[in-house]
Amino acid sequence: MNHILETSVAGRTLKLQYGKVGMLSNAAIMMSYGDTVVLVNVNASEKPREGIDFFPLSVEYEERLYAAGKIPGGFIKREGRPSEKAILHGRAIDRPLRPLFPEGYRNDVQIVCTVMSVEKDNIPEILAINAASTALSISSIPFVDPVGAVSVGLVDGEFILNPTSKQRESSTLSLTVCATKDKVIMIEAGAQEIEEDVMYNAIIFGFEKCKEMVKFQEEAREKFGKEKIIPVLHKVNEDMEDEIRSFSTDMINEAMHITDKDIRNKTISEIKDKVKIEFGEKYPESSSDIADIIYKIQKKSVRNMILLEKKRPDGRAFTEVRPLSAEVNILPRTHGTGLFTRGLTQVMSVATLGALGDVQILDGIGEEESKRYMHHYNFPSYSVGEVRPLRGPGRREIGHGALAEKALEPLIPSQEEFPYAIRVVSEVLSSNGSTSQASVCASTLALLDAGVPIKRPAAGIAIGLVTSDDLSQEEILTDIQGIEDFFGDMDFKVAGTEVGITAIQIDTKLKGISQMCIKNSIDAAKKARTHILSVMNDCISESRDEVSEYAPKAYNMSIHPDKIRDVIGAGGKTINKIIAETGVKIDIKEDGTIFITSNDAASGKQAMKIIEDLTKEIKVGEIYLGKVTKITAFGAFVEILPNKEGLVHISKLDVNRVNKVEDVVSVGDEILVKVTEVDNQGRVNLSRRDAIKDTEDKKSNENNENNNDK
Repeated sequence: MNHILETSVAGRTLKLQYGKVGMLSNAAIMMSYGDTVVLVNVNASEKPREGIDFFPLSVEYEERLYAAGKIPGGFIKREGRPSEKAILHGRAIDRPLRPLFPEGYRNDVQIVCTVMSVEKDNIPEILAINAASTALSISSIPFVDPVGAVSVGLVDGEFILNPTSKQRESSTLSLTVCATKDKVIMIEAGAQEIEEDVMYNAIIFGFEKCKEMVKFQEEAREKFGKEKIIPVLHKVNEDMEDEIRSFSTDMINEAMHITDKDIRNKTISEIKDKVKIEFGEKYPESSSDIADIIYKIQKKSVRNMILLEKKRPDGRAFTEVRPLSAEVNILPRTHGTGLFTRGLTQVMSVATLGALGDVQILDGIGEEESKRYMHHYNFPSYSVGEVRPLRGPGRREIGHGALAEKALEPLIPSQEEFPYAIRVVSEVLSSNGSTSQASVCASTLALLDAGVPIKRPAAGIAIGLVTSDDLSQEEILTDIQGIEDFFGDMDFKVAGTEVGITAIQIDTKLKGISQMCIKNSIDAAKKARTHILSVMNDCISESRDEVSEYAPKAYNMSIHPDKIRDVIGAGGKTINKIIAETGVKIDIKEDGTIFITSNDAASGKQAMKIIEDLTKEIKVGEIYLGKVTKITAFGAFVEILPNKEGLVHISKLDVNRVNKVEDVVSVGDEILVKVTEVDNQGRVNLSRRDAIKDTEDKKSNENNENNNDK
């Protein structure tokens, strides 16, 4: 059995193969777009997992380096843990699919996307989203709303569907849109300060193209899809739910109207204890269901407050941003620090400058081989007042760091303008909503404090959404706090400058959001961003004139590419000698650009002088101060530039006749010599006699000019 279905997308063939591979999976498909091929296998457990209160969906995005014709680097020549990009791509597949499973579905579902072949023009992560949705649609798993995904670029004012590698290089927009046939369900964007109207139109352009992908998936399901199973959905005991609602609803409603977060949380905790005491013995095996009922009552209370009473939990207006503060230069020895506070959300970012040799090397299937600007995000348990073991970064931390990096990367100066590797670390000190966007703000402050000449300051904000059960009502909330994110329907993050948007990310718990919601959210984000930027600009609006005294000093210079070998030397002997003598770091590019990083200005300038001398062309007629390296009967060899020497014949050693070379010079003497010839074999002939004459003539001319002036 080998089912094949094809269509054309942006002038390239999209092909689906089902039934040829992965016969034991519930559904396994190979989807190709050009020469990019992704294998997707989906499976689900037969029964729901016991004792859980969530949908156990896992999405794995597996990169195989053979897909790009590469052998893994390092000592162990096989793929290990997923790269950060693979983790981000896995998240991007999970986010649009998760809301489309039936509520109460508790069976384990695993989606494994294996990238098996890659060509530069067709990026595999977009293909993987479509392939995963198609595999779920074909399978017997209860997933019935296919999701289409496309990439949108912007080149010369024109929107480009699934841009090629060359088009991506010149595109000012990198946008991923995921949608069902009715609504947009996920947006991920990085942009070069795109105006709001242009961004909105790009999203709608992508939405229309997603519909075509959904149609293709529906055709595949109709032709060779399995019959969908009737899922066993988790349901709470109705009698227990009625009793708990009757007992606690009034108390919870009153508590949810408390504007102080700490007091509200304490009150809710006390109510939970009362409910456990009241119903724990009667329903001993339903602790997770009791917690779920209390959650639903809280959620209903908050949503009614917003939709019916037109109030927010902390009393703010729907368009109001929480109190803001911005500070810089917090830590004495770091290169740059920024502290940004928005309500109870607080992030400190620290910027560190390093040599270009400190860039991150990427061992993956993508085109990018290194990363000069790195942004890392840490979310410790104390930021939410909890006690948990401190572990390495998880998917959430990696995702939030990548989003902040995407927001700021377009503003980072080129390495020619600012020859440093740059790392920013955002430490979440307190979390009550949208720490990723607070990281954008704090990191902007840190970069400016470090003396990084970014194009413009950037800020970020999160916009929320609350809808009624029948979707007839909706309210958009600016600057959502934790409780609004937790009980709301959307987290619409937008970052940018006063000029335009640099990054967008949308997470939604709904089966998509309307076009009007997208438009209103983008507009609300712009107003809030403008306000935040004004507060940040009052703190620091431009980068400092100089980098911190504790930061390394960076210099760059250019030489002819043919001279690179002169700087490196045989086996790296010359460059290692320069590094040993001066203590600098040196990075040389293929085009002859040299970047030098040193702890002090003197060492950097010394290294530059050595390289200048090494690569300087010897010119006939110029006078050099050289060092005698060897004496022979017929003359003296003199080094006039590093590793470059010439011969001063005995007849040209002095203005008077010389009988023995040793009568005039010794090894190690420094003497002035003039270049008289560079022959066809590159041999240099020098004359001390001519250098003496030229020097005396110059002095005589200067004396005559001085006498005339008198």
